Amino acid sequence: MAEDEELTERQKKILDVIIKNYLETGEPVGSRTISKNSDLNLSSATIRNEMSDLEEMGYILQPHTSAGRIPSDKGYRFYVNELMTEKEASPPADSTSEMLVQRTDRLEKMLKQVVDVLAANTQYTSMISAPAITGVRVRFVQLSAVNDNQLLSVVVMDGNAIRNRIIDIDEPLNAEDLLKLNMLLNTNLSGLTVNDINLGLIQKMKKSAGEYADIIENVLENVAGTIEQDEGRTIYTSGTTNIFKYPELSDANRASHLISTFENKEELENLINDIESDEEGNPNGIQVYIGDDIPNMPDVSLVTAKYDLGDGFKGTIGILGPKRMDYENVMKNLKSLKKQLSDIVATSRLPEKKEEPKRITKKKE
Repeated sequence: MAEDEELTERQKKILDVIIKNYLETGEPVGSRTISKNSDLNLSSATIRNEMSDLEEMGYILQPHTSAGRIPSDKGYRFYVNELMTEKEASPPADSTSEMLVQRTDRLEKMLKQVVDVLAANTQYTSMISAPAITGVRVRFVQLSAVNDNQLLSVVVMDGNAIRNRIIDIDEPLNAEDLLKLNMLLNTNLSGLTVNDINLGLIQKMKKSAGEYADIIENVLENVAGTIEQDEGRTIYTSGTTNIFKYPELSDANRASHLISTFENKEELENLINDIESDEEGNPNGIQVYIGDDIPNMPDVSLVTAKYDLGDGFKGTIGILGPKRMDYENVMKNLKSLKKQLSDIVATSRLPEKKEEPKRITKKKE
């Protein structure tokens, strides 16, 4: 990047010492601290001159009450870019980390585990969006008799997304008709996305169902409801009160603003949508947003990563904290959790759809 080329190697080392010290202590860093914590062997006067140049270039700031310096947003950006470049260049580490997220049959429970683990491991605030599942395919559909006047419609989509619906009927269905409806539904719907279910297919299925056309219509509404997004996506959060651990965020106004944002579903959803739009060109990597990069949150940093559960299930994980957050640890945790999610999902697939009709059993009269 052009702004990185402005710095000499000596300036880079001084900036690195300033940032790492400030990340650890939260205190402005002076020339004496730099001379003690680096192998530059420079005089305090030389260090002060270099710090003056770094300040003029916008990489560090001098608080009004201190002779030391703190990183600016531009300084943090330089540090993060360098860190990410180093991580990409280094060989991948052996995956020896403990499995922190336990396998579960329910996606909601697993996502809640993820945010709790991230908040505990980083001591920051974490969030994860439930996956957007547009384009997900139907695995199988099953109709079962609840009683003489009700059927239970169960729709299972890729990724174990399940939706149940009770369908009222005027007259009881015998086992043979129920079996035929199940075969009709699975033959026509298995492997399709909602976008594939067009008017022609609906009319064909209703015609085949004859007097049970209304039941088919109810089941199709259930399929559509499984991936309907009109009500917005669920976003799980954890560790909101962790912000009080950092003095720069704990004053009443800043803390109140951050907490209200995390409690406001619409604001959180807008934030996630903005992030996902911004990351369309980088679907698998980690993104770091610093200060003014985040709408209405100039005092924090947000590190995000996409997760992909396969079969069209994708969402965003985010960790929010002070601008002096431990970026390296945060990135490590995000990469670890992404891998664990992938490993869990890889061992949790449903049987192939062609086997599903065997689930339907004819009741004995």
